[in-house]
Amino acid sequence: MPDKVLVYSRFPKAQLVRFGERYEVLNATGQRPDQAFAASEIADIRAMIASGGAPLGGDVMDTLPKLGAIVCYGTGYDGIDLAAAAQRGIVVGHSPGANAASVADIAVTLMLAAVRRLPVADSYVRSGDWAGRKPSPMMRPQAGMRGRKVGVYGMGEIGRKIAARVAAFETEIGYFSRTRYDLPYQYLPSLEALADWCSILMIAVRAGADNVHAVDADILRRLGSDGFVVNISRGSVIDQPALVAALTDGTIAGAGLDVFASEPHAPDALTALPNVVLSPHLGGHTLESHVAMQDCVLANLDAFFAGKPLPYEVRGA
Repeated sequence: MPDKVLVYSRFPKAQLVRFGERYEVLNATGQRPDQAFAASEIADIRAMIASGGAPLGGDVMDTLPKLGAIVCYGTGYDGIDLAAAAQRGIVVGHSPGANAASVADIAVTLMLAAVRRLPVADSYVRSGDWAGRKPSPMMRPQAGMRGRKVGVYGMGEIGRKIAARVAAFETEIGYFSRTRYDLPYQYLPSLEALADWCSILMIAVRAGADNVHAVDADILRRLGSDGFVVNISRGSVIDQPALVAALTDGTIAGAGLDVFASEPHAPDALTALPNVVLSPHLGGHTLESHVAMQDCVLANLDAFFAGKPLPYEVRGA
């Protein structure tokens, strides 16, 4: 009999096919395990697959008395209560770097779309205003990419791929990260210094309690009226009301956002603004990224059930 695995978070069925080929999968579709299944059905569950971003605390872990592993489908694990898992002897795994290239691609796409005002330009053509030669203040020439200073907040796998891509646009690259690396980019000693230095701030930091609202009204003010912010990390890293205010009053020029404070809800105050480009958290949503993330999930599950250390274990609470 195959080992049983509980899928806690809600995923499209197509993303679970490979897991079902190797394990007996119980899909809770985002519900608490004890609400989705009878106690007898989940009493022997030893491993769980979760999204990593959604809250998963000790109370949920306690519904599975034999739980020994939580495996996150994706790079992030900020929703997992790591301290609670450690107290219960539960190991946590994730998929580091599996979607880094795809997320970096969407970061650059959002950057270019925001700086060159592509949504506004698209609407200008579709509406017939271009054909009718109707003037639009939003279509006035803007500063392009050449010579811009691009600051990357967080120089992990995704941050490095963003920097490599952005460098091709004849820009200067600077970064701030908890660790200073041997890289051909300027290191700034703080997020404040990075915001003072750059005119485009790319947020690629791993989300956690230590950087909630790290990009606040002060950071946005430092970025300046010709500045842009792009976020492909987590919505919690930006103070969203402060961002709305900065976009509305001209504190910054624009933004590109793939993540939001309360997903899947983008507030009307953001969707109504012409100087922000929005996408529905699709940074890692490519075919190759899903295959790579599934590979990591399967490698973690296979190792756990074989009594071996997880190859992609999250270490430290």
